[in-house]
Amino acid sequence: MANYRSGRINEEVKKELSQIIRCEVKDPRLTAMISITQVEVTKDLKYAKVYVSIFGSEEEKETCLDILKSSKGFIRKQLGSRVKLRHVPELIIELDNSIEHGMHIESLINKIKENK
Repeated sequence: MANYRSGRINEEVKKELSQIIRCEVKDPRLTAMISITQVEVTKDLKYAKVYVSIFGSEEEKETCLDILKSSKGFIRKQLGSRVKLRHVPELIIELDNSIEHGMHIESLINKIKENK
């Protein structure tokens, strides 16, 4: 039962964070496309590890990640007003490169198929 509850909380926080980043964070330097791939909220609701995928050059990724990390307080405040939880979790934002890694592996597989 606890896993079901934590899964619902993770998905709800992910949905709200996506909307907050897309609509509320007004920084003109956020030029790359940002996608939240996964959110893991701890059982005590004190921390939420947020995995973001940023599509763009390495410089854009670094800039966008810095902007998101510096606006954690604002994002957390917005999250607290949208999601009713006992504690609003502190956000730990990390870059998720799994999509790029998957695309790289797929291109390697395609090259192997072409060489046969």
